[in-house]
Amino acid sequence: MSQGVSAARLRVNRAPVLTLWAAVVAERLGHPPETALTLGSALAGTTARAKARRLGIEEAGERHRQHERGADTVHLLGRDIPVLRAADGSLHAASEGDRPASAVAVRAYLARAFGTGLGEARAAMEALAAGFEAGELNRIGFRLYERFRPEVPEDVSGWGAKGVLDLGQVRTAGEGHP
Repeated sequence: MSQGVSAARLRVNRAPVLTLWAAVVAERLGHPPETALTLGSALAGTTARAKARRLGIEEAGERHRQHERGADTVHLLGRDIPVLRAADGSLHAASEGDRPASAVAVRAYLARAFGTGLGEARAAMEALAAGFEAGELNRIGFRLYERFRPEVPEDVSGWGAKGVLDLGQVRTAGEGHP
């Protein structure tokens, strides 16, 4: 199922855009693709829950279990993401229930969200990420995302709404950045 408006413009919700971008950044930081996918998903989920609380959609009391202090974390785009070891020894973001998150599920989610435009969206994000040293990218990456994310209303009416992701904007989001 194609989600595209054209080859360079995709109609998509912000959450999968942030998931993919965070995964691309995590890979640039040296994380394997499977780990990066779960980190991207966890970061997007944390960001969505924070916005839901701001909009009054979710109660201020965190419904999702917080991991105990001292748990292993990965710092990604300004957030510390709790991680666990999978059965094969690789790191994955922690999912609810204190299990390693599934990269297979994240990959399927992104495929549904982006449709046939997933490869082109990933390529545009990888090109943007390649223009920065890894540590700098991790530091400024969320601001870069804010430059290219799909426009949706900032109030409750924008919750879950699709907007247009312009891949040209993705490719040029780093221009003029100090």
